[in-house]
Amino acid sequence: MIIEAVIKGLEFRFETSDSVFSPRRVDAGTLAMLSCVDFRDGWKVLDLGCGYGVVGITAAKFTDPSNVFMVDIDPEAVSLARGNAARNGVGGVNILQGDGPEALDETGFDCILSNPPYHADFSVPKRFIEKGFNRLKIGGRMYLVTKRKDWYKNKLISIFGGVRIHEADGYYVFEAEKRSPDFAGKAKSRSRSGSGPKSKPEPVP
Repeated sequence: MIIEAVIKGLEFRFETSDSVFSPRRVDAGTLAMLSCVDFRDGWKVLDLGCGYGVVGITAAKFTDPSNVFMVDIDPEAVSLARGNAARNGVGGVNILQGDGPEALDETGFDCILSNPPYHADFSVPKRFIEKGFNRLKIGGRMYLVTKRKDWYKNKLISIFGGVRIHEADGYYVFEAEKRSPDFAGKAKSRSRSGSGPKSKPEPVP
């Protein structure tokens, strides 16, 4: 089936199927997350769990499509995303089948975005946050959208040292900036042991 959407002032058409997430309309959480991101020309962007391609394809409209990487574990989602990239004029994006950040070798991302699956044990978002941190450049930002707050807030603070939380359309959109090459918890541990810098990471304002 084909669905249409206006995102950030641009018109899009996406092919979907009943076997992928949110096939009848673009997910409201995804739209909430995109409303909080100001994509910039030249950015290198990673869409984790890209589904049929909404986030990565939108990003590619604002930066060089060759700088956009999209990953999903589902082969049908990847196939749909590739077709949708071409359908929306950004066929140069990089779309890979694989399980999260480990699916690609690229680093130095300006922006990583994800609408992670809701698992009771948080195993997927935990891995996305920890592995995604290592793929960001200093000053790069991670955006996550969920309907849960406390676990994501605490996890992002433990890794990034701080987080900004936006509330949009009933969702929490988390924005965390990488300000150090090390996890915040690791940096604090080194500071306590006397083997590293004494300053603590500043929270994201």
